[in-house]
Amino acid sequence: MKHGKKYNAAAAKYDLSKKYDVASACKMVQDMKFANFDETVEAHISVRLEKNATVRDTLVFPNQFRGEKKVLVFCKEDKVKEALDAGAAFAGSDEYIEKVKGGWLDFDVCVATPDMMKDVGRLGMVLGRKGLMPNPKTGTVTPNVGEAVAELKKGRTEYRADKTGIVHIAVGKCSMDADKIVANISTLLSEVSKKKPVGAAAGFIRSVSISSSMGPGVWVDYKEGE
Repeated sequence: MKHGKKYNAAAAKYDLSKKYDVASACKMVQDMKFANFDETVEAHISVRLEKNATVRDTLVFPNQFRGEKKVLVFCKEDKVKEALDAGAAFAGSDEYIEKVKGGWLDFDVCVATPDMMKDVGRLGMVLGRKGLMPNPKTGTVTPNVGEAVAELKKGRTEYRADKTGIVHIAVGKCSMDADKIVANISTLLSEVSKKKPVGAAAGFIRSVSISSSMGPGVWVDYKEGE
């Protein structure tokens, strides 16, 4: 792949064929930033998966770097106050289902109570395309809407492996203290490590790299159990 002059100049600062500890890698990524905006720091974790298996869950990073999420809760009238008191931007049933059917998407994440999923499921063509469909595996289909909303407002984030077995996820901003990015990456690696199948041999996490959204990647020297 061909890269521009700024990218190549940044990459020439370090030996990127080597692996580095997380702290060093974070500082390198920050030093190689060259875009004129606050680039996102991304982690890329390759995991060893059996056929048709995946890795998917949520976590809350210790150091937040995104703005507050607008949460929409699909629920019956008896749950509306609980959802709104917890910080949901919107909560209701039929009126919001109709709005979404019409193309309204002024929210960042959806939560639904189990009794609403029959109706919410009909919004698959709209919500599914945007990755917004509530899912029990990520805690967004639950009767405990207040608890779910509170966690999402704190920054609960979903991660999942793609078809090639790689988890791609933002872990910070280049403007953050490096120590805070390191803490976020350590939390992520710990959570992904817990997804290792019972009885699986060592090497579930095959490789780890981090980069800024525009800059070169840095390999991380990571061993399971660290």
